[in-house]
Amino acid sequence: MRIAIVDDIETERALLKMRLERQLSLYGVETEILEFDSSESFLAAEKERHFTVAFLDIYMKGLSGMDAAKELRKTDADCFLIFTTTSTDHALEGFQVRAFHYLVKPFSEGELAALLAEMLTKLPRPEPILTVKVSGSDVRLRYRDIIFAEHFAHMINIRTTAGKTLATRQSFKAFTEPLKKDPRFFVCSRGVIVNLEHAADFQAAAFCMTDGSRVYVNQELLKPARQAFMEFLLQGGCMR
Repeated sequence: MRIAIVDDIETERALLKMRLERQLSLYGVETEILEFDSSESFLAAEKERHFTVAFLDIYMKGLSGMDAAKELRKTDADCFLIFTTTSTDHALEGFQVRAFHYLVKPFSEGELAALLAEMLTKLPRPEPILTVKVSGSDVRLRYRDIIFAEHFAHMINIRTTAGKTLATRQSFKAFTEPLKKDPRFFVCSRGVIVNLEHAADFQAAAFCMTDGSRVYVNQELLKPARQAFMEFLLQGGCMR
């Protein structure tokens, strides 16, 4: 998700950016946040690459945030426009440019959090990112790039779609905690988790993965595994 903060007051931009980063990290959303001190610089950047969301201060030197929104709408009908302002006097104009929301300064982080929660339900779901430490460096993995992972000798070995196996030192519980919230993942045993998105079939107590590997399931989990796989397929979740 690419976000623009357009405000001619540096401290306002910095505060909003900090709050956005804090709130969006709770959702595991990969975000690029760019700051602009004028509408003109924002519109120039937007011509090069569209923004998902734009926070526009209405009252700025030069082109106002409202005028910038009108200009933006000539080429971009999808950007979520959120006005940050000291007044709602421009509510009618905001309706005309299909503004998503107004944040009246000074707004609280709670107000911003509620806005983001609503906005994220209306956006195409961004691909979650898992950050793991490999050989002392942070590696960012998209969930979809994980085929399966297994815990052995205090290490998590992660098989990826790039054909590599990454090793990271952490507990299986800590590693799987965020993944288990995603319906693509199924815990096959006390130390193995599989991404159903990359399962081609389920045969003889094992998931047959698209990379040719087989991931075996504990005996007591065979029925739940088959059920989870069938439900995933029926929901159209398989992306092979």
